[in-house]
Amino acid sequence: MPIGSPVAPFLIFFAGALLVPFLRNLPRIRAVWLILVPLAGAANVWWGVGEGALVQTDFLGYTLSLVRADRLSLLFGYLFHLGAFISVIYSLHLGKGDGATVQHTAALVYAGSALGAVFAGDFITLFVFWELLAISSVFLIWTRRTPAAIRSGMRYLLVHVVSGVTLLAGAMVHAQTTGSLEIGEMGLGGLATWLVFLAVGVKAAFPLAHSWLIDAYPEGTPTGTVFLSAFTTKVAVYALARCFPGVDLLIYVGAFMACFPIFYAVIENDLRRTLSYSMMNQIGFMVCGIGVGSALAINGAVAHAFNDVLFKGLLFMSMGAVMYMTGKTKASDLGGLWRTMPWTTAFCIVGAASISAVPFFNAFVSKSMIMSALLDAHHDWIWPVMLFASAGVVEHAGIKIPFFAFFAHDSGIRTREPPRNMLVAMGIAAFLCIAIGIYPDALYRLLPHDYAYSPYDATHILTQLQLLCFAIGAVVAFQLWKIYPAEIPSVNLDADWLYRRGAAGVVRATGSAVRTVDSALRGAVLGAVDSAMRGAFRSHGPRGVLARTWPSGSMVLWVSILLAGFLIFQFL
Repeated sequence: MPIGSPVAPFLIFFAGALLVPFLRNLPRIRAVWLILVPLAGAANVWWGVGEGALVQTDFLGYTLSLVRADRLSLLFGYLFHLGAFISVIYSLHLGKGDGATVQHTAALVYAGSALGAVFAGDFITLFVFWELLAISSVFLIWTRRTPAAIRSGMRYLLVHVVSGVTLLAGAMVHAQTTGSLEIGEMGLGGLATWLVFLAVGVKAAFPLAHSWLIDAYPEGTPTGTVFLSAFTTKVAVYALARCFPGVDLLIYVGAFMACFPIFYAVIENDLRRTLSYSMMNQIGFMVCGIGVGSALAINGAVAHAFNDVLFKGLLFMSMGAVMYMTGKTKASDLGGLWRTMPWTTAFCIVGAASISAVPFFNAFVSKSMIMSALLDAHHDWIWPVMLFASAGVVEHAGIKIPFFAFFAHDSGIRTREPPRNMLVAMGIAAFLCIAIGIYPDALYRLLPHDYAYSPYDATHILTQLQLLCFAIGAVVAFQLWKIYPAEIPSVNLDADWLYRRGAAGVVRATGSAVRTVDSALRGAVLGAVDSAMRGAFRSHGPRGVLARTWPSGSMVLWVSILLAGFLIFQFL
């Protein structure tokens, strides 16, 4: 039987989603209802689901914890309600032709599933919401209704269902080994932990398992991608912080994640794909911080996850607005939009300054925590690697996105600002990016560990300003020297090369080798058969030895000789 009084946060979103289809012909009431759902959910979490709250039920002999609240889960609970609220406002303009009912219903179920995952206290409950995340979110991709979106959505769904099955397998092995399904710190020491680690790694877009993110997010609808950027990978970050804090492997995985996407983001022409690479880069900082495992590092990782939903969401919203108004997302097709979309341009610049960790913007107050934690833990050679990754962020997200979308060459496109609800959503996100940057204590008080930290000291500010100047100077120099990669229509493969090109090459090479061996064997066998046939023909043919007429006396002589030889060998 359930115990405890709090209302499970996911129930409010699921109940809200059930009513949306009945409001399809009442757009104003639907808009009010969509806004009320995250507000009611936030009120429930803020006042009803306090630290230590627990809701449990018995199922098939196991005790399932539908809600288990502590400071870590509460932080992500606040974050997901905020992300849902901003994303819902951004999507209020959707009409019947945009698949509004499907998108709004799927979005509420998606947000509710994310909340269910972060408040889950056991692996069975986590698995259910893990799979619901995949099933609900894929409709935000498919609703675009293009062949590329259908293909990318199918791949996205397949990858995340496999991730869920792997998580379930790890949970079952863990239950068999320990007798418990409770979620907690696991480390990396057995089959169960490795299965859970791999399942979470897929959803976190670990290297070589990240292609679903780069492939699917740019194919989502303009509003759907904003929802996608807020939940899936952040649930994975939460799971890593819950189960694997202090696992050294995560430090190196995170460092690679932070650096690897930079090179592809620089040459990518599709600006939403550039932002997808940038998302992987930012998750790398979070993963690295979780790997360090100290109180400062964990605080920095989850604070950066909180801030990422705001500044990455803002950048995706600005690119979504451009896509909605122009139908284009390629850098080679855009430029000069600042003339007719000044507010969108300004909001994009705020997002770019935020992700670049400019002082007094929100990424500065969280990324500096991770960098400080690396030095405190004496990871002296990882620190410059992450410093390089920070410089790369300035180039591909801080400069490239706003420059090529709104400035650069004049594309000749003359449009107008997007619908007002889009501007309001971008304005809220931009305000919070600045507010948290100016007053970080509002965020710090929500973090899972009590740790006194001040981001605004001379060392942090001077280091970041030097980094920004270096990164900006490098971009300017590359442009002047004509060595900056040109923005041209292209298809860039990263890990996909392994099976789209590499595996195909291996198959071709293997086929060629098999054909060569097969040809040689066939030639040898046919040659031997031909030689045998020729020899048989020589002896058995019309003119062969055995075809001749021999006198009887000669035959008797040879029979006598053979018999004599047989007798000699027999008696010897």
